[in-house]
Amino acid sequence: MINIRTIQHYMYCPRRFGLLEIENAWAENVSVVLANIMHENVHSGKHQFKSNNKVVLSSVTLYNDELELYGVADCIEFCKNKDGVPIDGLDGKYIVRLVEYKPTQPKDGSIRETDAIQVFAQKLCADYIWKCNSEGCIYYADTR
Repeated sequence: MINIRTIQHYMYCPRRFGLLEIENAWAENVSVVLANIMHENVHSGKHQFKSNNKVVLSSVTLYNDELELYGVADCIEFCKNKDGVPIDGLDGKYIVRLVEYKPTQPKDGSIRETDAIQVFAQKLCADYIWKCNSEGCIYYADTR
């Protein structure tokens, strides 16, 4: 099985991937530390909630046995919708929306290819688990 995070790390920088994943010789810089703090906050579960129309979960394990992928989604929103899919433990049907948190958006306002690939891999897992056509979002904290 391949961890989605390692795919994103390799795409971002193969050298950094090698130092981090193979040699275990990577020193964190300020940007990485800030990103880690943001993810710890998201994954803490403090932002989970349930309303009549939406259920929000954080730090959700995802997998796709067919593609041998696995990882953790920062946040998943199950939004009630008559055209959605049933979700075990919830009444009704829901649209599945993945939300990946990133500390900064590129200066030109675009989306980083590595971030998009990470969310796409998460989508492949969510679609496999819930038999749906999930949505993916990237939340850049600096631009909200």
